[in-house]
Amino acid sequence: MNKKRKIFVILICFVILALLMVCAFYNGLVVNKHKLTTNKLNKEDSIRIVLITDLHSHIYGKNQSKLVSLIEKQKPDIIALAGDIVDDSVPIEGAKQFLIGIEGLAPTFYVSGNHEYWSNDIRNIKALFRKYNVNVLENNYQNINIRNSNLIIGGVEDPEIMRYEYTNLNYSEIFHNSFSELKDKSQYKILLAHRPEFIELYKESYFDLVLSGHAHGGQVRIPFIINGLFAPNQGWLPKFAGGKYQHDSLVHVVSRGISFNPRLPRIFNPPEVVVIDIEGE
Repeated sequence: MNKKRKIFVILICFVILALLMVCAFYNGLVVNKHKLTTNKLNKEDSIRIVLITDLHSHIYGKNQSKLVSLIEKQKPDIIALAGDIVDDSVPIEGAKQFLIGIEGLAPTFYVSGNHEYWSNDIRNIKALFRKYNVNVLENNYQNINIRNSNLIIGGVEDPEIMRYEYTNLNYSEIFHNSFSELKDKSQYKILLAHRPEFIELYKESYFDLVLSGHAHGGQVRIPFIINGLFAPNQGWLPKFAGGKYQHDSLVHVVSRGISFNPRLPRIFNPPEVVVIDIEGE
């Protein structure tokens, strides 16, 4: 190989490496979409959910303008906040700006994550969500009507609740006591549950769709090889790092979360806004 060719090969390798590095450490917001079908909606009906988890009070632009604008562009029918919107060690201002920004965009539902409990201020946090017209789900559910479709949306609180309340019950008992009466199979049922690793418990219910976060996408991904390297409470090579999982008739969507911590970079794992389209069949 002559000198010019060697230089050319080195330059190409350098460009490829630089592109890989840019892609690997890209931390801008992305939108990932999932399409579901169900016979519990009329064939002509569809519902769009925007799922946000693990914000950890991170700020995207002045007054959260980048994040709020991106959510608004998706034209959601429901906004689902599946925990850790607030962080226990970061000022709450980012979460407050976010709630102000999304108020009125769509009916919004929230369930707690572990960091909200770790803050030791869970009551004031829930009061802040309610102040901006967010429906706070506390081991309960609501009947809602969206685009002429009757749905049920429930939320199970993070297991950290057992350190503060329900100290005489285990998590399985809390869950079943909250949702065991939901046996009507005609309505489409959505559950907000921060932690994906409890999927075996969620499968014991009559929910059709479970929305989770907590795993942060496994922090490090290698596309087409490793979906996630490490996730809280799942350990190495987590089974539920992020994406859509099918469990017979139950669909489980796990968000990779939307926070970014420069001290713990996400690799091939940019913060994501998750869009779920549910269509009748």
